[in-house]
Amino acid sequence: MPLAKHSLAKRAPAKHSLATHPIATHAAARDALEARLALLLDQQHKIEVELDSHHNPDWAELAQEREGDEVLERQGVAGQAEIAAIRSALARVVDGSYGACVRCGDDIAPARLAVLPHTPLCAACAGARKQ
Repeated sequence: MPLAKHSLAKRAPAKHSLATHPIATHAAARDALEARLALLLDQQHKIEVELDSHHNPDWAELAQEREGDEVLERQGVAGQAEIAAIRSALARVVDGSYGACVRCGDDIAPARLAVLPHTPLCAACAGARKQ
């Protein structure tokens, strides 16, 4: 018999390979989310320390430091928002709803989760939200 009839290529593809099985991908997402969360928490701490450290008696230098503080404060606010989104995503991993859109319930595309692992919305719902 020809080899092609016995080839593995003729078999129906598995629904999930080990690397794409939801449990494997959710564990990888959890690890990535936890690593990003640790990084953000460290950055938040450094921002707080920097904001609290300005006590320069020279008014001109203090004014310049305060301008830099505004940038740090905006970074801190953005970091806090991302921390909240990551914590929410980690909760969805735990309760088994990670990867499903919180608005419509459809699956979030793996490519979208690869770029924004903390996103709660599929692309369609995220696009509708912006309008």
